[in-house]
Amino acid sequence: MQIGPYKLENNLILAPMAGVTDRPFRQLCKRMGAGLVVSEMLSSNPDVWRSNKSKQRMDHVGEKGIRAVQIAGADPLLMAQAAQFNVDNGAQIVDINMGCPAKKVNKKLAGSALLQDPQLVEQIVQSVVEAVQVPVTLKIRTGWNTDNRNGVQIAKIAEQNGIQSLAVHGRTRACMYKGNAEYDTIKAIKQAVSIPVVANGDITCVHSAKHVLEYTKADALMIGRGAQGNPWIFRQIQHFLQTGEILPSPPLSEVRDVLLSHVANVHQFYGELKGARIARKHVGWYLAEHDRERQFRAKFNGIDDAAEQLDTLAHYFDHLAGEPTSHLVSPAA
Repeated sequence: MQIGPYKLENNLILAPMAGVTDRPFRQLCKRMGAGLVVSEMLSSNPDVWRSNKSKQRMDHVGEKGIRAVQIAGADPLLMAQAAQFNVDNGAQIVDINMGCPAKKVNKKLAGSALLQDPQLVEQIVQSVVEAVQVPVTLKIRTGWNTDNRNGVQIAKIAEQNGIQSLAVHGRTRACMYKGNAEYDTIKAIKQAVSIPVVANGDITCVHSAKHVLEYTKADALMIGRGAQGNPWIFRQIQHFLQTGEILPSPPLSEVRDVLLSHVANVHQFYGELKGARIARKHVGWYLAEHDRERQFRAKFNGIDDAAEQLDTLAHYFDHLAGEPTSHLVSPAA
C-alpha cells in the first residue's frame, strides 16, 4: 500500500490509541511486523504542546520506519498549525482524528463528533492539507449513529480535498465500542473512492483479518485493541495472508521475554514511578489468558517499584514454566 511517496512494508497498521501507542509499544509492534505504526492522538491546542505528556507523545527517538502522527481538534486554523508543528518535529505523515468516540474529545466537537458537520470536516481537511508538504490521512467512523451513517459522504469529501488514505472504524460514534463492527459501510466507501481505504474494527485474529479484507476489498487493515497484549498479531496475520498457514502461539518463554522487555522499556521511557503505573495495564492485557482469576494481576497492581515489578513477573513465569530462569532484563534497543 502506498501513502503519498511512502510504500508500506505490508498492509497492516497499528491504530493510534491514546494511552497505549506510546514509543515503547510502537517500537514493539514494528518489530513484530506492523507495516506502519501511528502515534497517540495529539491535541491541536498549542497550550498543551509543551507539557510533559505531549512531549512524550511526540517522542520518536530511535524509531525505525515512517513516522506517522495523529492530531485532533475542531478548529481548522489550529489543526493546520498543529500539523505544521508536528512536521517541523519530524512527522512524515499527518493523520486527522475524526474517529475517537471519547466524551472528553467529543464534548469539544472534535473526534467523531465532527462527522455531524460535513462542512467543518471539509474546512479542516482543506486547512491541514494546504498547511503541510507531507501526506495527510484521515481516520473516521461509519457515521454519527446508526441512523446517520454518512461515511461515504465524508470519504468523498476527504478524497476531493487531498486526503491520501482513509481509515474507517466499523462502528458509529454512538456505538462506542459496543456490539460488533459492521463492514458494509467500509465496503461501500471502498467502492465510492479511489484513495486507499483501511478497514478497522474487531480485527483480533487471522480469520477476522482475512474476512474483513475479502469482504470490504480494503487496501489495508488497522489493528487496535487486538494488539493490546498481543503484538504477535501482526506477524501472525501477515504469515496467514501470505501462506494460508496459522503460526503457533508464541511459546511461554517468548511471551515472558517480550513482556519483561516491554515493561522495562516502559519504565525507562516514563521513569520508574510513572512507568510502573503505566505498565500495569499492559501486563493485564498480556496475562488475560494466563491469569483468568486475576489473582496475580491484583497482586501486581499493588506494586509501585519498577525493579520489584520485573522480579515479580519473572517469578510468575518461572512458576508457570516450572523452572527458574534469570530475571535480569534490560530495555530492548
